[in-house]
Amino acid sequence: MVVTSAMLVQLLMLLRCLALTVGQYSSCKSLVSTDDGPTWEYYACQPRPMAMKQYMQIKVEPPGITCGDPPERFCTLENPYLCSDECDASTPELAHPPNLMADAEDSGSPITYWQTVTWSRYPEPLLANISLSWNKSLELTDDVLVTFEYGRPTIMVLDKSLDKGRSWQPYQFYADDCLEAFGMPAKRVQDLAATNVTRVICTEQYSRWVGSKNEKNVRFEVRERFAIFAGPGLRNMDSLYTRMESMKGLRDFFTFTDLRLRLLRPALGGTYVQRDNLLKYFYAISNVEVPARCKCNLHADQCSVRDGALQCDCEHNTTGQDCARCEKGYKAKSWKPGSYLPTPNGSPNTCEYQNNPQHPNPPTYTHTHTHTHTHTQTQPRTYSKTPQLLLAHTQQYPNTCE
Repeated sequence: MVVTSAMLVQLLMLLRCLALTVGQYSSCKSLVSTDDGPTWEYYACQPRPMAMKQYMQIKVEPPGITCGDPPERFCTLENPYLCSDECDASTPELAHPPNLMADAEDSGSPITYWQTVTWSRYPEPLLANISLSWNKSLELTDDVLVTFEYGRPTIMVLDKSLDKGRSWQPYQFYADDCLEAFGMPAKRVQDLAATNVTRVICTEQYSRWVGSKNEKNVRFEVRERFAIFAGPGLRNMDSLYTRMESMKGLRDFFTFTDLRLRLLRPALGGTYVQRDNLLKYFYAISNVEVPARCKCNLHADQCSVRDGALQCDCEHNTTGQDCARCEKGYKAKSWKPGSYLPTPNGSPNTCEYQNNPQHPNPPTYTHTHTHTHTHTQTQPRTYSKTPQLLLAHTQQYPNTCE
């Protein structure tokens, strides 16, 4: 079969269309046809979102907060005097270790969950910290969802860290009475506007007693914050990407390396603490969902596990876990994060080649991703500026490939 130049051009256009329709910023490059022949065209790019619970490391504090050692009986708020349930760390069927917050729940099988000791030391507070670590900068792409069994806490704080747990800052406060618990007026994300979308709020939406089986979930609302810019259904993602570039602190608000749940007071069943039966007060979590993507500064469209940690598969002559510096042989000071603008492909700021009088031409090298493709680079790529994140969406480009 003879391949004509016209057929090659059509093939190149088809490949480009396929790359563009996969999703915005989902590909770092595309093969295009020019007067000088086929060549690579480069774009700002970011990895697809993943269920990050499969990669998280869980730590609970203080020591001894997990039930079962020694074995302990407990009741439920719906049946406070039927204390026939038992937590026993030495018996697998009765144990409730922390890893059960991240396991997969099989349909039809009993729900598994982590559980604390009961509030037997009342009035001393029943406090528990749950730290979730990834050892990698990530960006939220949808709501964080925590599922509680036997009732949601009446007071709780969600914290985040940007430096792998060395320091923390509050992300959101939760209470059945925000003024009493934190001295803050109660708000919902729906009350926020574009000018204050990054404000840390206290919400009463997930803490008031409605029955332990009627509503189990506590959310940190990411999608609703995105919708402030992208509109209902997130149909105008270009508006959100534009704000990510122009609004100071917006990208950083959704960025984290660690999350921490501070459980400050358990579910009380809609009443006051009943001292005659403290075995019904405890915390239990069956699932934690953290939809996010690796932060690669818009310099990678893949993220993989290497050396036991998540790593960006860097493009644009960048390197590092987050693609946050230039490769050897390129000007270190030329590094910039990629940019979402101009839409729809953004500007993938590439690192500039370090000129050497003895070796004036850029090096030829092969950059191999361990799980996808290999390409050979023979000339420096030129791009433009700023980082990444956002929700998975498969917006297709209007009529470009018809």
